[in-house]
Amino acid sequence: TYDRAQDTFRHWAFAVAPCAVLALLTHLISGGSLFSFVDIQEMLWTFSICLESIAILPQLIVLQRFREVENLTGNYIFFMGSYRALYIVNWIFRAYYEPGYRHHYVVYFCGVLQTLLYADFFYYYLMSKRRGGKFSLPTAAQQK
Repeated sequence: TYDRAQDTFRHWAFAVAPCAVLALLTHLISGGSLFSFVDIQEMLWTFSICLESIAILPQLIVLQRFREVENLTGNYIFFMGSYRALYIVNWIFRAYYEPGYRHHYVVYFCGVLQTLLYADFFYYYLMSKRRGGKFSLPTAAQQK
């Protein structure tokens, strides 16, 4: 259930704006321009890849605040992260076996970043499944 009071993540300041700046810089560094339709599409694609990589952050922050994670929510986030981790396996496989495979380093970086954001969640999810108890995330005070 969504609770607006618990969602204090500043989406525009910490997600949208930084991803837009990163996409613009990446685009300009790679030699793109801002004056053709194809280049604008490429820049928007880069922006979407960057934003997708951190889009889970607000959900993880809210879960950290609530501490108790509902079973369905925990399973959903675990499988979303697993899906992204399997993408990394797919990239390795395709790079090795597919002749002419085009490498997208922005995609690689963002995919690995997204998977790393899930790593802490994976650890506590798997520990709770192993123990068989309720799934709860520790607070910052408990981790010290």
